[in-house]
Amino acid sequence: MAAAGAVVAETLRTIAEKAAAGHTTADLDRIAAEILAAHHASSPFLNYHPRWAPKPFPAVLCVSVNDAVVHGIPDDTALADGDLVSVDFGAILDGWCGDAARSFVIGTPRAADSALIEATDAALAAGIAAVRPGNTLGDIGHAIESVAREAGYGLLANHGGHGIGRTMHEAPHVPNSGRPGEGLTLQPGLVIAIEPMLIADGTTDYVHDPDGWTLRSATGARAAHSEHTVAVTTDGARILTR
Repeated sequence: MAAAGAVVAETLRTIAEKAAAGHTTADLDRIAAEILAAHHASSPFLNYHPRWAPKPFPAVLCVSVNDAVVHGIPDDTALADGDLVSVDFGAILDGWCGDAARSFVIGTPRAADSALIEATDAALAAGIAAVRPGNTLGDIGHAIESVAREAGYGLLANHGGHGIGRTMHEAPHVPNSGRPGEGLTLQPGLVIAIEPMLIADGTTDYVHDPDGWTLRSATGARAAHSEHTVAVTTDGARILTR
């Protein structure tokens, strides 16, 4: 899984470096597809079709811009200076999955966007710090929620992380809120994707775009998304998508 995670990390790093004003979100998807092909890897996103979705996901990369929180479909939308972009990407290599996400700003960032991204990354780091044998999923959720709420941000309702292994989405659900000591006890060998999704104005509500996939904050506030695939080991957390 670390090998798949390395492909994911390379892709997200490359996209953040190459994304610029005038590029379309479809351009970013093509970059991701090219890196997958170069590593003889495949996509767990392309043609993924959960029960709630009206159609299979048509790309290898989710690109969510400004008030889009997650699951944005790449298209001919051109990025502009100051856009807040969240990219979510997965890879399958030799039958094992990796999944991660990051947010960045095109060109010159607004202070509010930088603060939002920093808090989202901090919430992820806090969740990862709670990953050790004997702790629980509630400990992870509590750590994430504490950072987000203290900073005044909302957490996207009804969404969180997930188990990951041979397929992208496996048990257990990994909530972004919780009570210490509650939920599944973490044991070495478990691998999970931890992914806080923070909304700038404190709201938790969302609406669907007509495409049936893209989730936007209900108030139009900007959002950020940060994710890593993390293994529970006897020594604590091992980040597989660093």
